[in-house]
Amino acid sequence: MQGIQQFIPLILIFGIMYFLLIRPQQKKANEHQAMVAALRRGDQVVTQGGMIGKVVKVREDGEVEVEIADGVKVRVIQSTIATVVSKT
Repeated sequence: MQGIQQFIPLILIFGIMYFLLIRPQQKKANEHQAMVAALRRGDQVVTQGGMIGKVVKVREDGEVEVEIADGVKVRVIQSTIATVVSKT
């Protein structure tokens, strides 16, 4: 009985850490994956590098072609898209 009581605070700390740190981080990662999977041609996006552009083509190999100015297209990795500013 004495040994179990010593582990109760440790178990409580782990439970609190799970609900305050690990679970919200997993939820945010899942939301980001869903956002990246829903990218379509014409969406205006912001990359993690801070570039704002319009999605021209979504490729099968995890790349996205983004037009950052008239006639200037860059290829970026899909997971580096930070936010979608506007959907088409």
